[in-house]
Amino acid sequence: MIDVLHVSGGYSNEAILKDVSFRVNKGEFFGIIGPNGSGKTTLLKMMSGILPIKSGEITLNGESVSSYSVKDFAKWMAVLPQHTSQTFSYTVKETVSLGRYVHQKGLFQSSSEEDERVVQEVMKQTGVDHYQDDLLDRLSGGERQRVYLAQALAQNPQILLLDEPTNHLDLAFQKELLDLLKKWTNEKQLTVVSIFHDLNLASLYCDRLLMLHQGGIKTCDQPDEVLKAEKVQEVYETRIEKYPHPKIPKPQIMLVPEKQDSKKEVPLIKEDFLRVSKEMIHLQSPIPLKTLSSGVTGSGMGWHRSFVNRHVGKDYNCDDHKQDMIDYLTDHGFEPNETVGMMTAVDLKDVSYQFLEMDGCSIFVVVTAGTGNAVDVAFGEKHGFTQSPGTINTWVFVNGKLTDEAFIQCIMTATEAKVKALREESILDQITETYATGTSTDSMLIAATQKGPEISFGGSITPLGSLVGKGVFACTKQALQHYVARKNPK
Repeated sequence: MIDVLHVSGGYSNEAILKDVSFRVNKGEFFGIIGPNGSGKTTLLKMMSGILPIKSGEITLNGESVSSYSVKDFAKWMAVLPQHTSQTFSYTVKETVSLGRYVHQKGLFQSSSEEDERVVQEVMKQTGVDHYQDDLLDRLSGGERQRVYLAQALAQNPQILLLDEPTNHLDLAFQKELLDLLKKWTNEKQLTVVSIFHDLNLASLYCDRLLMLHQGGIKTCDQPDEVLKAEKVQEVYETRIEKYPHPKIPKPQIMLVPEKQDSKKEVPLIKEDFLRVSKEMIHLQSPIPLKTLSSGVTGSGMGWHRSFVNRHVGKDYNCDDHKQDMIDYLTDHGFEPNETVGMMTAVDLKDVSYQFLEMDGCSIFVVVTAGTGNAVDVAFGEKHGFTQSPGTINTWVFVNGKLTDEAFIQCIMTATEAKVKALREESILDQITETYATGTSTDSMLIAATQKGPEISFGGSITPLGSLVGKGVFACTKQALQHYVARKNPK
């Protein structure tokens, strides 16, 4: 639809862009990114015809943009610049109505019913309809930005050029605006070309990204290819890390601040920080710990300071156990977003914990365990599904810096150690009468201080893995023995 062919140019005799070529397809959400001074706004001005081209050509549907009359070109393309000044004090509706000029005919070019319908529709879609009679110069910067967007949309263009469209908008309106534009590219085949400074927004909404660097094209491809860590670090000259978005398959870029040397020594996570009562087991860390867990709260990867294993009755039944846990934590002075919360029906007096260290690596393991709903995972289908409190809850605190790979390997190692302990204690699945591999409601946590040398692996024969295996096996075995002894006193 739009072809940029070997375009060079800029302001006066200075060539800001050099030999730039790419194509934008109909119905595509196309993003332009790059550091300040890379030529983003210059490129957009050339595409809109505002700035002349020194060499090369830009075509629209195979015809040079220079061949279109101003009015015909405006029927195809609307532009929302980054900074828009308004000379006269118009109302919101009057400002938006200016976008219909290109569709009006006759000497006096009066508005039609269709013009009114379109103006009202775009004002509603951009959220400015409720103050359509207010004067533009009395609105905030974000409100004016939405008015100018409505004006551009009122042109009913095939192509919309945007220079930082979320400038001045709060988070809610950023999302609403970009959701609307994305919807129009899908449903109305509107073609959107937009400059972004926010790489994460560009990744979330754009079909393809063009990355400019020093007036030339660094790369042009799908977001996951363009936003590779090494490319972003080279172009923006700053350290970043790339992670997948937790909800959709799009990359997200995280800035990594320079480390500030702290003279404060971080104490080892061990028994000193553990509190055991009849109601809960609680560990409060002096620093946030990076966690991987299956807790009721704090599940998945995250950062947490508080760790709670809450005792509930064996007959505990709640329609919304997660909300119940959130309410419980709040009532007891914990911040739910900073807390990994688990539940167990096991008597908390039977808890087992150990601090282990070897070769400069140390861990603290805490386990509560019972056998009430023990199951052999190979025959899980023979058991009916019930939502019940956890039986074997395992915490492993690592005083070290783990890679993501090491986190997952620690989970695997701890699970293998738990299965070994169940076998040693001859715990059976009561339905199949085979050795149990766990219980139907087990929960597990790996938490690391992320301080000190990096630990890359946590498999069973690595230094860290051997500690995890040894600690989880011993604590699980001891906790099971406490449970059985309490259940079957001599």
